[in-house]
Amino acid sequence: MNTDNIVPVKKEHLLLMQVLCWLGPGIKILITGIQALRQVSTVHPHRVWWLILTAIVVAILFSLMFNNFVKRYTARILNFPERRKSLFAFFDLHGYILIFFMMGLGICLKFIPFIPTEFFAGFYPGLGTALSIAGLRYLFSWFHASTAKRI
Repeated sequence: MNTDNIVPVKKEHLLLMQVLCWLGPGIKILITGIQALRQVSTVHPHRVWWLILTAIVVAILFSLMFNNFVKRYTARILNFPERRKSLFAFFDLHGYILIFFMMGLGICLKFIPFIPTEFFAGFYPGLGTALSIAGLRYLFSWFHASTAKRI
């Protein structure tokens, strides 16, 4: 079945969809993590530096992992032979499975009562930063592709 006719858009719009899918949740998770960090800092101010260090390590590790996704999906989108593609073609099946798994895991984490606020204060700022950086990389890819007339 050809799905290219389901909401066909220009290829550059697929890169903008990637921006929304990575930068939007990245900013939301970063804000949630900063709020948790502020909560912890009022109760345990001596733990803040360790949590910030944890966030930096998490941001670096996830940025390295997300860098591969950005490269792979940007190349995939730019190498489509068609000028217009389905709006839903910005991910392949594996990408959709990964995103739904990550979203589900994130939602489940928020509802597990025994996970301490310190976890969110250290992990979420790093994850949110890495997601936001990936979103910005997609934005730069879109800008570069649009100005280079490669699309």
